[in-house]
Amino acid sequence: MTSDLMTLLKIREGNIEAFENLFREFYSPLFFFSVTITGRGDVSEDIVQELFYQIWKNRGKLLIVKTIKSYLYGAVKNRSLQYTQRERARNIGESSVVKEMIADRSPDPQHNLEYIELDEIIGKTLKKMPERRAKIFLMHREEDKKYSEIANALSLSVKTVELEISKALKVLRREIEYYIAAI
Repeated sequence: MTSDLMTLLKIREGNIEAFENLFREFYSPLFFFSVTITGRGDVSEDIVQELFYQIWKNRGKLLIVKTIKSYLYGAVKNRSLQYTQRERARNIGESSVVKEMIADRSPDPQHNLEYIELDEIIGKTLKKMPERRAKIFLMHREEDKKYSEIANALSLSVKTVELEISKALKVLRREIEYYIAAI
């Protein structure tokens, strides 16, 4: 605990070496811990990197009541569980009709027409969104970029990217539900 207190004091004072030592000691174990919860390496990488970024950014206000280790593991656990809950909610919200249309591009002309209409609705909805939100969404979905890559490319925080994608998905989900209800 005394060692944790010294490390915390050094980090609060802006000692980059103390922060780097903490990062090197805990990054890999926290990453693998997060992967066991999320099942996704790219997401876990973002979670752990964002945690360390927030620690450094808010180092002056950092208050750790228990050990640094328990704080880090608790924070990663909470962030990982939040991710899995958001993904579960998003997946539940997706219509099985849309999944079927995308997965099964059958020779049925009606089916293909519905797929084309759905694709047009998605395109129109993206055009109505704020430019930055649409760009972030397309970078993630079409270019398969990680949140951290998008954040770096656009000089944004990972949380901002995550929020913009979440907002885009809500709008798209609503528009797709209107379309499905009309079928």
